Amino acid sequence: MRSARRRARELALQGVYGWLYTGEGAAQLLKNLSELDEFEAADQPFLEAELRGTLAESTSLRKALEPFVDRKWDEMSPIERAILLIAAWELIHKQEIPYRVTINEAIELGKRFGATDGHKYVNGVLDRLAAVVRASEVAAPREARPRRSEGRAPATRKKASE
Repeated sequence: MRSARRRARELALQGVYGWLYTGEGAAQLLKNLSELDEFEAADQPFLEAELRGTLAESTSLRKALEPFVDRKWDEMSPIERAILLIAAWELIHKQEIPYRVTINEAIELGKRFGATDGHKYVNGVLDRLAAVVRASEVAAPREARPRRSEGRAPATRKKASE
């Protein structure tokens, strides 16, 4: 089951993809998205902020991404461009979301909607962008994960003879 945030990101991807082809504004794109079955299950405030923010800042987001891509922007798949724009907006403007979560969500979008290995390309570009726009977070050591004795019961295995 997909989370409301993931559904919002999927709808934002559809909106940005539509914008790349039609140039429609955020209000019209949101109206179109609201007619989809998945809309009610999405985190709607997050979707609206992500879509409006990505469209409003598309030029600066593209400039932030271009040093990390190895081909001309217009030669990239529109799905990859849309995913990169959305994730770049999130990395830059949603500091409360860990950068690894943003990148993982972008990878999942790439796997679901993109070309065969598009998610790998998205991952590489976003890793390099995160190292610049979230340098201190990227450089910080990962928090230690709780050990089994710290609040989690160990998993029990059945013996083959049982």
